Amino acid sequence: MSIGNSPEDDRTFPSDDREPIGRALKQARLAAGLGIEEVSASTRVRIPIVQGIEEDDFSRCGGDVYARGHIRTLARAVGLDPAPLIERYDAEHGGRPAPTPAAPLFEAERIRPEPRRPNWTAAMVAAIVAVVGFVGFTMFNGADEPKGTTTAEGEPAAAPEKATEAAKPKPAKPAPKPTGSAIAAVPADKVTVKLTADGKSWMSAKAADGKMIFDGFIQEGESKTFQDDERIDLVLGNAGAVELYVNGKKVSEKFEDGQVERLSYTKGDPEAG
Repeated sequence: MSIGNSPEDDRTFPSDDREPIGRALKQARLAAGLGIEEVSASTRVRIPIVQGIEEDDFSRCGGDVYARGHIRTLARAVGLDPAPLIERYDAEHGGRPAPTPAAPLFEAERIRPEPRRPNWTAAMVAAIVAVVGFVGFTMFNGADEPKGTTTAEGEPAAAPEKATEAAKPKPAKPAPKPTGSAIAAVPADKVTVKLTADGKSWMSAKAADGKMIFDGFIQEGESKTFQDDERIDLVLGNAGAVELYVNGKKVSEKFEDGQVERLSYTKGDPEAG
């Protein structure tokens, strides 16, 4: 009696395209001749996270959104198509029952702020208050003006010059218009980057000389401000959850949730806030 695998035994082994996510990433990295340190340096994903993902341990990622972003970044770094790996992750971690391409998935998850509409009620109230104030001011000045007296010949006497001058309202000085530098309120000889988190995100910030200014998580509702004489280099682990203000101006570019972004800003940025 020969010993061998029956057809039923053959079906218990997964095909190559269904191998674990971590094993697929590790084999692709080795095939590309890259070490973990090289992949970590090129993707800005920390070494313990890379090691954990290659062992199919996603607990260090900080949640499903970060895990998807790290898988996508690592797959591109080692020359793999990230879409099948993301679909497999969703299937294994209670994601959507039907595979969905990564780009439409994040497009659906993005929250676009609705454009602010003009507050017509406040404008009407302000206009009414201004009209009432002007009418009241005019009536009050008319009541306080000195009435003319008559001379013995019956002709009206002229009002004293000082009283006439006092009755004239002095023109109000126009309020100075805020300049761009007043709005920005940042030093012109430095580059200033401010981040406000709408959700939890890992991030790092470096100065122009390569010195690490910050490396860690920024929590929802938290803000961070960094300054340097020449340049600020940023790595955002969840760029869609962060609002950026560079040199006092809001960055208009929109990022996706879970998207890893590497950004650099100087004193002349952004060109259009």
